[in-house]
Amino acid sequence: MRKAEQIPSLMGRGARQVIVILATLLSLFPIYFMIVSAFKSKDAYMANKWGLPTTLNFDNFATAFSGGKFYLRFANSIILTVGAVGISLMIACLAAYAFARMDFRWKRSLFNLFISLMIVAPVVLIVPLFVTMVQWNLVNTYQGVIFIYTGLMLPFSTYLMTNFFRTIPREIVDAALIDGASNFSIFWRIFMPLSAPAVMTLIVVNALWVWNELLIALVFLQKDELKTLMVGIAALRSRNYVDIPATMAGLLIATIPIVVLYLFSQKYFIRGLVSGAVK
Repeated sequence: MRKAEQIPSLMGRGARQVIVILATLLSLFPIYFMIVSAFKSKDAYMANKWGLPTTLNFDNFATAFSGGKFYLRFANSIILTVGAVGISLMIACLAAYAFARMDFRWKRSLFNLFISLMIVAPVVLIVPLFVTMVQWNLVNTYQGVIFIYTGLMLPFSTYLMTNFFRTIPREIVDAALIDGASNFSIFWRIFMPLSAPAVMTLIVVNALWVWNELLIALVFLQKDELKTLMVGIAALRSRNYVDIPATMAGLLIATIPIVVLYLFSQKYFIRGLVSGAVK
């Protein structure tokens, strides 16, 4: 009977493993397609879209770098990413400390209202944001786009940091208060050093979103010298000019900074994702 009972359990475990393997392959396939296509010529790509390249073709990277605008757009993306991620992280940490450790009127209602903004899709805000940016003369400026990115990232960032701060033992805060520490000292000297996993998770997730964002950068940065890397790569594929290998080469180059960022922060990343999930 015991062996008979173990058979369904083994079958269920095997089915789960198969599902995990299939999900992994589906997730890795776009990366495989991007890499192999980046090293194919247009003729080789049309002849065999999914197979490995017979010879490595580096002309696609030259096409991606052509015009001298790649470096400028790369710099624009770095400015927007560093600025938006840094500002949103600073504001989110301060707000999270207030929500997690300070008592004030309507705290729960304000927190729930703030977090509910996570469900609002950025595309529905394009028109009112554009009207506001025109009135404030912030169209075609780094400041305007950084302001928009910061506002869109704040709800999730505050939610994650609040849950993490709530896991820090209250006894540590009480001991610091007895020693005469102020709220800002507790925040800066205790909470921030202990929140490295959550901070690194926010940096990676938010940087990935800002780096790959296209719609807002396309609408609010209309001058050619202000366009981001993703907008420039998207321009490689238009109605009259379709060069998939060159587009894939540009995307491969654009992926490198995010991969490097993840490799340097991976030891904190997983810990940060599960921080605050249970208490």
